[in-house]
Amino acid sequence: MTGVRNVSTSEGKETTSSLKGMTVGLDVSDTYSSFYVLDDSGDVVEEGRVRTTKAALTRRFGTEESWRVILEVGTHSPWISRLLQDLGHEVVIANPRKVRLIADNTQKNDRSDAETLARLGRIDPRLLSPITHRSPQAQADLAVIRARNALVRSRTLLINHVRGAVKSLGYRLPACDAYMFHKKVASAIPGELEPALKPLLDFIDSLTSQIAAADKRIEAIIRERYPEARVLQQVPGVGPLISLTFILTIGDPARFRKSRAVGPYVGLVPRQRQSGEHSPQLRIAKTGDRYLRQLLINGSQHILGYRGADTDLRRWGLKRAASGGKNAKKRAVVAVARKLAVLLHHLWVTGEVFEALRSQEVTA
Repeated sequence: MTGVRNVSTSEGKETTSSLKGMTVGLDVSDTYSSFYVLDDSGDVVEEGRVRTTKAALTRRFGTEESWRVILEVGTHSPWISRLLQDLGHEVVIANPRKVRLIADNTQKNDRSDAETLARLGRIDPRLLSPITHRSPQAQADLAVIRARNALVRSRTLLINHVRGAVKSLGYRLPACDAYMFHKKVASAIPGELEPALKPLLDFIDSLTSQIAAADKRIEAIIRERYPEARVLQQVPGVGPLISLTFILTIGDPARFRKSRAVGPYVGLVPRQRQSGEHSPQLRIAKTGDRYLRQLLINGSQHILGYRGADTDLRRWGLKRAASGGKNAKKRAVVAVARKLAVLLHHLWVTGEVFEALRSQEVTA
């Protein structure tokens, strides 16, 4: 093919002369990343591989004038995007979940993915549903939350294992909160299972201590860098974990013109598959950040639970839950979680004082 020049697959040491108006598809892998370069006419100028290291990427792309580089969101995309932007390139981070041409490609390989990214990015980057990565500091702060979640999941797995092992011998352990599990059940472990389960209880104790330390770290992060999280915590059921996760996941509140747009962003609105007069009722989209959606659901369950404070949101949710139907309660939880996301964004943007019963007449 005329105009194509295959390059070395070593570490991208070979370079080309600076060319303006280039579009590059970069398919990132742990060791090597494939790239595919197109000119303004859509002709292939170059294709090859480069090691996925800062030094190799700098050598390959540091000598070029501003190019448009397209890559998929992934483990390496935050630091690679920042590196390429510092080198003067326009970087577009594609969301493959929203681009069926990438996600459902039957001939999927590094080279074809790089070409697909380049051609879509050359036509219109908006086709890639581009995302924006958070800052390095925000990424580090969010890592504290992710690590805490990993600790909680590990503790839950061990607690379930202990309960299952005891139940298999015909015994039952007392019900209790997870943070009290290692203390409450120690005396109820059958003697024949102590050699197997005592080390697990000790490990659960250690995990609980680490989770408590992570909670303190989250509160410290809010004090040091995110005072706006205090505004969100005015809402009953929203504590440091939900408020900070919401702020770090959303990043910039101005990205949404209206607060109600946050609901679709976190995947708490039904999927749509309308065709003509046919519009079936589908489950929620579950797009966006899974952990934030989980936390909003948890907050919703607290609001609707017996410990929930009397608020407009609680009253609205309980009314929906009592409307009848087998799944009314589940739908009410999701609906309250969606409204909670909208409310948190509104408080973040406006800084208003939260009124629990703003639209209701309160009687003494």
